[in-house]
Amino acid sequence: MTPFRLLHRSSTCAARCGEISTLHGAIRTPVFMPVGTQATVKGVLPENLKDLGAQIILGNTYHLFIRPGHQLIRTLGGLHGFMHWQGPILTDSGGFQIFSLRELARITEQGAEFRSHLDGSRLFLSPEDAIQVQEALGSDIMMVLDTCIPYPATRQEAAEATALTGRWARRCRAALSGTGQLLFGIVQGGMYTDLRKESAQELVDTGFDGYAIGGLSVGEPKELMLSMLEATVPHLPTDRPVYLMGVGTPEDLVEGVRRGVDMFDCVMPTRNARNGMLFTSQGRLVIKNARYRDDPRPVDEECTCYTCRHYSRAYLRHLFQSREILASQLNSIHNLHYYCALMAAMRDAIAEDRFDEFRRQFYARRQSEAGSHHR
Repeated sequence: MTPFRLLHRSSTCAARCGEISTLHGAIRTPVFMPVGTQATVKGVLPENLKDLGAQIILGNTYHLFIRPGHQLIRTLGGLHGFMHWQGPILTDSGGFQIFSLRELARITEQGAEFRSHLDGSRLFLSPEDAIQVQEALGSDIMMVLDTCIPYPATRQEAAEATALTGRWARRCRAALSGTGQLLFGIVQGGMYTDLRKESAQELVDTGFDGYAIGGLSVGEPKELMLSMLEATVPHLPTDRPVYLMGVGTPEDLVEGVRRGVDMFDCVMPTRNARNGMLFTSQGRLVIKNARYRDDPRPVDEECTCYTCRHYSRAYLRHLFQSREILASQLNSIHNLHYYCALMAAMRDAIAEDRFDEFRRQFYARRQSEAGSHHR
């Protein structure tokens, strides 16, 4: 039985909303997943996450495998018990981290040989290991181990890496031990539409609980990312969730949903929060700017988050300028609330078949802020 239930579909585009069933509850889609790489969403308590509307968070297999180790986490109640979060958790397989540390890594047919970025010790992660580690972590959604493709890449490089990803995906599928955890395949293919199509079809033939689109937002122009999405999503089954990995800006989320994506993750809300950049319904706000020194208003007068209910821009600027830890915490709560509220608004718009109108208003309100489309 598929874990995904389609609830509504837009009559004018590929936007849709649905529900994913997991061992730790149902997830309403489209959904944004806050990133908790090291078994923590930086600067935010699990209670904060629940209050601001987060349904599912993301952990990282590579980082947790290296430190503190999956066996330790298993003995301490799995990731849910270890980090005191009882909602669903998705764990990335570590393929992207190994790719980003590629000067320390060697990819072979068997798996990834790499040196720890912490102490330089030699480590090895096979597709089977990636499943074993994630089963020990006890995540609700596991990802296959994939090989990421740099941008730009030659067609031959992309074809070889994509073929290896397909072979590894089959090995991951075969390694499952029947825990009830879901497993998603990852479509690769670089910036080649035919390779993306082949990768999608091969994964669908293997059969997974959901399908992720990897290898985008790696430096390519935005238009190219969207065209790759358009070339990929139609080849994925409509009765499975579609996850766009590592994306992105609020605009990316709106455009991804419009093209049929159900799930997103990105470090942007928390990373930007720590750097004093806040997302609002009008565009972006850089809290260190002198104009906010005596500004009594909340970050966003339409926002209902804890930060906006209790604190002024002047106070948040003071905290940031003073390098107080609370600045990161309050800014992160606001940015994550913004992202989760944006997804909730899109779910409502799809359910009421007014997504196009929602999208038009979303951009119209942001025109007032110059440069809002720049990262």
